[in-house]
Amino acid sequence: MRNLSVASMGVYPYITSSIIMQLMVPVIPALENLSKEGELGRHKINQYTHWLTVPLAALQAFGQLALFQSQGVIRGVGFTGPDLLPTLAMIFSMTAGTIFLVWIGELITENGIGNGVSIIIFGGIVSALPELVGQGFLGATGGNFMGIVVFGVLGVATVAAIVFFQEAQRRIPVQYTRSLFRGGRMYRQSGASHIPLRVNSAGMIPLIFAASIMIFPGTIASYFTATEGFVGGFATTVNRIFDVNSPVYWSLYGLLTVGFAFFYTMVIFQQQNLAENLQKNGGFVPGIRPGRPTAEYFNTVLIRITVAGAVFLGLIAVMPFLAQIVTNVRALQLSSTGLLIVVGVVLDTMRQLEAQLLMRNYEGFIR
Repeated sequence: MRNLSVASMGVYPYITSSIIMQLMVPVIPALENLSKEGELGRHKINQYTHWLTVPLAALQAFGQLALFQSQGVIRGVGFTGPDLLPTLAMIFSMTAGTIFLVWIGELITENGIGNGVSIIIFGGIVSALPELVGQGFLGATGGNFMGIVVFGVLGVATVAAIVFFQEAQRRIPVQYTRSLFRGGRMYRQSGASHIPLRVNSAGMIPLIFAASIMIFPGTIASYFTATEGFVGGFATTVNRIFDVNSPVYWSLYGLLTVGFAFFYTMVIFQQQNLAENLQKNGGFVPGIRPGRPTAEYFNTVLIRITVAGAVFLGLIAVMPFLAQIVTNVRALQLSSTGLLIVVGVVLDTMRQLEAQLLMRNYEGFIR
């Protein structure tokens, strides 16, 4: 209980709400039309995301309290009798803590550098690293120093691979033409640019989806393990299969990550309407007709590069399990989602710092 606070849930209910809204936009026509209204539409969707965060945070708060009660940490969680007011007070307090962190994150985004919510998550992950490293060295007192060294090498190699794949992109050349009227005559101007398609467009979202799916069967089965007969035996088998130390668990986790990477990438890409927006702005891909052929070309290229990104995410997902097998180090764990978040936040913050420095250097020309 020493690390428990009113902000113990962090900003993860907001992250869940953001993912749900992103998936609902192409499904619900009203939200899809709203997303096409520019800055006003994005602001409205962001407002809906904040509203959805409140019930999700309350539900997660009750889930945490129920988990603590099942483990004997606390008692008196319920909505009947004298337990009602204390339970509501705890749920409201934890929900308010999450909303407070989201508000701080919005302030950082508006007045600082980088994405405020991502920086808060980054701070929570990095703050736990010294304790994890200390536990690893204490666990090496039994003589497994070589395992610690190999573990460190794997960690550095994983970070380097994440940086490489996060920055990898396929640049599609684009030509723009526009007409200008001068002196009663029409002139055509053309320019060259490119559209960058990232190899890993989904980020760490597929890992979150896959982890949520993998937790669900074991959680449901845990309620029936004490039942006698076939139901209890089947629940025990399911609980054993979906145990975090089972090779089957990690194999399914990696496969689900690959599948969700394709699914999420295609959903997000369809929302962007690149071919339609390119045609509206007078742009075209050399050698490809505008309209539907351009959209099919983008889809073909995206599927090809997403194969590499999805396989990479699948390997990153099972990396903690592989690291434990290779090094036999149990005290340390390489969190796949944590590494992706940390590397992504650092790279994004560096890009924004470089942009700010560039604007400062050219401030005289801008004026």
